[in-house]
Amino acid sequence: MITALKQMLASIESWPEEDQEALTEAAHEIAAARTGVYDLTPQEEAAVAEGLAQAERGEFASNDEIAALWKRYGA
Repeated sequence: MITALKQMLASIESWPEEDQEALTEAAHEIAAARTGVYDLTPQEEAAVAEGLAQAERGEFASNDEIAALWKRYGA
């Protein structure tokens, strides 16, 4: 491990939780880029499971909701 990273680790412990989470997410992205494999976080797994459950129940966005989304993002 490089010296600069070792020094940072000590100070990171005092960072607010949201900053530590942001750093964790960034490190997760770097690991995924290095390995070519992205492991879902527990929160992402829960979101995917909820999306699949909604699809199973037939809960999809309406045509109007999709049109509003396209309009919002300029597509």
